[in-house]
Amino acid sequence: MDSYFWIGFVGFALAIIFAAVQAKKVMGYSEGTDKMQKIAASIREGADAYLKQQYTTVAKVFAVVFVVLLVMAYATDGEMLSKYTPYAFLTGGIWSMLAGLIGMRIATRSNARTAQAASESLNKGLRVAFSSGSVMGFTVVGLGMLDISIWFCLLYFVFDVKDAETLGNIMVMNGMGASFMALFARVGGGIYTKAADVGADLVGKVEAGIPEDDPRNPATIADNVGDNVGDVAGMGADLYESYIGSVLATFALGAAAGYGFNGMLLPMALAVCGIICSIIGSFFVRTKEDATQKSLLTSLRTGTYLAAVLSAVAAAPLSYYILGVDNNCWGVYAAILSGLIGGCAIGYFTEYFTSDTYKPTQKLADASETGSATIIIGGLSLGMKSTLPSILIVAAAVMISFFAAGNGDTNRGLYGIGIAAVGMLSTLGITLATDAYGPVADNAGGIAEMSGLPEEVRERTDALDSLGNTTAATGKGFAIGSASLTALALIVSYVNIANAKLGTAMDLSITNPTILVGLFIGAMLTFVFSAFTMSAVQTAAQHIVVEVRRQFREIKGIMTGETDPDYANCVSLCTKGALHEMIAPSLLAIIVPLATGLILGAEGVVGLLGGVSITGFAMAVFMSNAGGAWDNAKKYIESGEHGGKGSDCHKAAVVGDTVGDPFKDTSGPSLNILIKLCSTVSIVFCGLVTSFNLMGLL
Repeated sequence: MDSYFWIGFVGFALAIIFAAVQAKKVMGYSEGTDKMQKIAASIREGADAYLKQQYTTVAKVFAVVFVVLLVMAYATDGEMLSKYTPYAFLTGGIWSMLAGLIGMRIATRSNARTAQAASESLNKGLRVAFSSGSVMGFTVVGLGMLDISIWFCLLYFVFDVKDAETLGNIMVMNGMGASFMALFARVGGGIYTKAADVGADLVGKVEAGIPEDDPRNPATIADNVGDNVGDVAGMGADLYESYIGSVLATFALGAAAGYGFNGMLLPMALAVCGIICSIIGSFFVRTKEDATQKSLLTSLRTGTYLAAVLSAVAAAPLSYYILGVDNNCWGVYAAILSGLIGGCAIGYFTEYFTSDTYKPTQKLADASETGSATIIIGGLSLGMKSTLPSILIVAAAVMISFFAAGNGDTNRGLYGIGIAAVGMLSTLGITLATDAYGPVADNAGGIAEMSGLPEEVRERTDALDSLGNTTAATGKGFAIGSASLTALALIVSYVNIANAKLGTAMDLSITNPTILVGLFIGAMLTFVFSAFTMSAVQTAAQHIVVEVRRQFREIKGIMTGETDPDYANCVSLCTKGALHEMIAPSLLAIIVPLATGLILGAEGVVGLLGGVSITGFAMAVFMSNAGGAWDNAKKYIESGEHGGKGSDCHKAAVVGDTVGDPFKDTSGPSLNILIKLCSTVSIVFCGLVTSFNLMGLL
């Protein structure tokens, strides 16, 4: 089966061609009036400037890590670390960066076009925004297939690595660069977007009483820039990392399970099949002009569910042909189905807890009647309750995939868990398209407001934006759910590699104090990381609040519209704040696992990975869903409920939304990257930890 790996290049070609067609379609639409084009150009300029500075900063960190990996690899002649890993680290980071950059470039060119399309019809606005999101979605999966295919071919055909288990273990290390870049992109972009959003809302809506995205608000351009650098570029890098991470982890498990190269080919074939099914599903996303929030949601759900069903059908012959009956292909197929169904179920329950068409978010909006404190309490409660279905779904997927695929064999059962994660993310192309369209619709609403388009246009973009909040939460749900499955697969890979290097099996019992201490450290890391990212948003947002208040106070004529605010200063403050604050939390994912290993040894690292995976998963679901519900509760009130815009209930909901902003767009989505980066970092430095640690010297 090793001769069939060319299908990865086919998947890349299909995805990139489809993305290019969608990009050309978007660019064919009108960008609207001169004023709309000017505003869009300002947003584009700010986003490009931020990413340029971010990539410059991250490049310095990458250079240092690359040198460290190079020394480890060549000083020990490949014994401590594969000689290919330093270069794979660089390429993974570059592809992850490109995934976010390309998606953001098309998003910043689609926002004004979406606003103009929405002025003609709701369906046209949806199509433009969704086509823009499709460029992001299919670019991510296409580049992922290209990265994996190139490295497999290099290792197998050029460097003559013919042993499946060796090749699988090398490949799983290749995800470190993508995870590293994704964490910087998600954290930095999340800090930027939420600092601007919180500052714009607290001073503009609550204190000054002006509408969202009002051109009199000095932070409004920074807010719209933030939607792109955080919710598009950051998200693209994030889900690129999730996508290749699930495939690479399954590569390693497939070899360990005795499937050889067949076990590696199946996840790649599933991914290519998912690309084709996602392309088909995208043609079924459309709506009517008089669409309600629920019918808009149904429209997007039709496309994603159709893609999932088609993937489920196609996975059966793939499993049979690649593995065969003798290798329990139908048990593996059941594992794939558990991942696909689990992903759809997580998406459904995420919608239930975050969409204002359902009771939880409507009841949260009711809490605004008694002030901001009660809506904050209600949102925290809702987020905590929302962890129940997600955790039970993932638990069910783990049990079903393990026992169905394993059939009494532990290694094959673990392969089942890995392939379930691939199944969950196989239709990422369309899932990410429904997610990435949200920031475009949000920007379109801002441009409509700032350029003075008729109120009905803003109503249409608000309907698309509110749906985008729900689909964004759904996308995060998929990423978090797959992260939990992938993290388990990566822990198993770490254990296998560590046992091989130690020459003996580790004691992984819960009564082992080293394991127990590692669990506590992993649980602590989740909370400390969340604290760092939340604090970063708070610090950066305070600077924006002070600056917006200063401009309202000192620049005469802003409130009357006679003078333009100093938008550039707010953009500059957000850029500096995000770049400064993103370093510390991002480095935690490298420093803590490495320090734990050097002190407690490989067993302590296993405990840490277990602790951060469990607590990180629960915390990520809680934060993402609470934040999404607060945001949509605000949108629900703005639609006319509880007094509508400008009412006391609305002001209370805005406060709740600002609390939820860093929850759903900074800390929450960054946690799934933290989980996997800790695992890949541990795998990469496994040779160092097993050779030298304090526990081994005592």
